[in-house]
Amino acid sequence: MRRIRFLTNRHRAPSTNTALGLLLAFNAGAVNAGGFLVLHMYTSHMTGFASQLADGMVLGNLKLLLNALGAMLAFLTGAAVCAMLVNWGRQHRMHGVYALPLMLEAALMFPFGLMGAITLTWATPFAVPLTVLLLSFIMGLQNAVASKTSGGSIRTTHMTGNITDMGIEIGKMLYWNRRSKSAPALVVRHDRSRMRRAGGLVGMFVLGGAMGALGFKYVGFVCVVPLAALLLALSVPPLLRDIPRRRTASLSRVPPAR
Repeated sequence: MRRIRFLTNRHRAPSTNTALGLLLAFNAGAVNAGGFLVLHMYTSHMTGFASQLADGMVLGNLKLLLNALGAMLAFLTGAAVCAMLVNWGRQHRMHGVYALPLMLEAALMFPFGLMGAITLTWATPFAVPLTVLLLSFIMGLQNAVASKTSGGSIRTTHMTGNITDMGIEIGKMLYWNRRSKSAPALVVRHDRSRMRRAGGLVGMFVLGGAMGALGFKYVGFVCVVPLAALLLALSVPPLLRDIPRRRTASLSRVPPAR
């Protein structure tokens, strides 16, 4: 329990950033792959939607344009909400500043898992069901958490950067160095920790995707509930730790009775 609490602590270390990133990558892979079986579109990364937005503009296809615009705005809003929650927690000197957005994500995933099939029939002004906007918002929220905890070095909802990092380090590892005593600074060395981190994130995303696809195929929307429970396990312990501190701070601001 103590280790779980530190995963969302405001005081960060590379090991806690990586551990949290691996768990969130698993969650994103499951939601992304499972959502594709239901929605026939991936909602965890915005590259495709950005291209779709351009295609809709050029082709004059209003439905295509609104579809992409809705998903992008929902993802953007999720990232913005994450930033607001984290900065609010910092200003109030909370230990678990990153627990707030994860708890919000869990709170949104629980009803989605229990009544997701119903939301598929709820129309929106963006020509997509509410489910698409909800999943895009959740992924934007989560990606911002990983980005803020790691200073932008870890992304959990899309693997392009991680696979690029793996390719760079593999190229450096395979590079043949002409070792020269006169220029040791030019010797190329690969970063093993960076390669392991990128490989781990990709592996957890794929594993989560496989689990999510199997869950949606054989169980349905309710398979999201264990994922929400995982996020609660990450967010509740640090928030429970902050409650006594918040109560003490509130009492200290009450003026003495006269």
